[in-house]
Amino acid sequence: MTDTSQAAGSRNGGFDLGRLLLEGRAFFALIAIIIIFSILSPVYFSVDNFLTMSSHVAIFGLLSIGMLLVILTGGIDLSVGSTLGFAGVFAGFLMQGVSFEIFGVVVYPPVWAVVVLTCAMGALVGAINGVLIAYFKVPAFVATLGMLYVARGVALLMTDGLTYNNLGGSPELGNTGFDWLGFNRLFGIPVGVLVLAAVAIVALLALTRTPFGRWVYSTGGNARAAELSGVPVKRVQVSVYVLSGICAAIAGLVLSSQLTSAGPTAGTTYELTAIAGVVIGGAALTGGRGNVRGTLLGAFVIGFLSDGLVIIGVSSYWQTVFTGAVIVLAVLLNSIQYSGRKKQRSTSSGGEVSSPQREAKSRGAEPAAESTAVNPASQS
Repeated sequence: MTDTSQAAGSRNGGFDLGRLLLEGRAFFALIAIIIIFSILSPVYFSVDNFLTMSSHVAIFGLLSIGMLLVILTGGIDLSVGSTLGFAGVFAGFLMQGVSFEIFGVVVYPPVWAVVVLTCAMGALVGAINGVLIAYFKVPAFVATLGMLYVARGVALLMTDGLTYNNLGGSPELGNTGFDWLGFNRLFGIPVGVLVLAAVAIVALLALTRTPFGRWVYSTGGNARAAELSGVPVKRVQVSVYVLSGICAAIAGLVLSSQLTSAGPTAGTTYELTAIAGVVIGGAALTGGRGNVRGTLLGAFVIGFLSDGLVIIGVSSYWQTVFTGAVIVLAVLLNSIQYSGRKKQRSTSSGGEVSSPQREAKSRGAEPAAESTAVNPASQS
């Protein structure tokens, strides 16, 4: 059988074990991690431990979902770790009471107001990134790198380098319940994990069932062609950075609630972990390819691997080495996967024209978004 017939067989539904392993690598990696660490440690494979590790993964997962939206448009957001730390400090500042010296009063906002204001702050940080990138044409790497330092610097200025402790609130001030987000469980599941699930469902529906999702994939596939086809590319770019900032703020709230404290250095290098989760999940850094399901699996791979190494007593230095190796391997497999698809399309282009849906599938788009994700490119 020739290469052309093999490619045609795989397109027509033939079983391809290599492609299955390549596209499902995040899932298989997660299963392998669970099996290996369950053998190495008797305490690893237990419901309580999985729930504890999942609460840790919730932080990485929230950041990764926001990062996915940005990467799908061909951008990058290096400021999410600093936004997470800034969000925790901002929430801690509000929980300590806001002083209005002119009126001689100190206002202690309720927890729901703290959450809303913190998410608004994250949206503001994301909006600044988006406007700089979309309207002022500042490269995403430079704009978000600058915001990384700005957000971290503001957090340090607000606290003088110190940490806000005891964020549980006081009953007499009416601001108790902040630690509920990090410690409580509903139906036996940590609230942080439920928050991650809710955000993931919203992101999944947005990408697969709304025009916004099709615009995101189109912008990442070919921004110029998408713009010529009527896609509001600049608004889409601003929107994904705003959403990334909100996800980072939510992650900061969950983390500071789990710790019942907020420090200005929280979230350092978490932006790299978020990028790793997205890449391990199969998204392409060039944009246009990726989905929420794979990103969540990537976040769990990173989280379960890190916690597993801690449980078996591996040095933190080696943990960094293993995590870096996993990231490099993920990027390598992505390169193999997408280069193989390009060759397959070029082989088939001599005898047939691929349908838009099949073309979108090759970019890793979610099923419902596939048929229109590349229409702008084909229309131009």
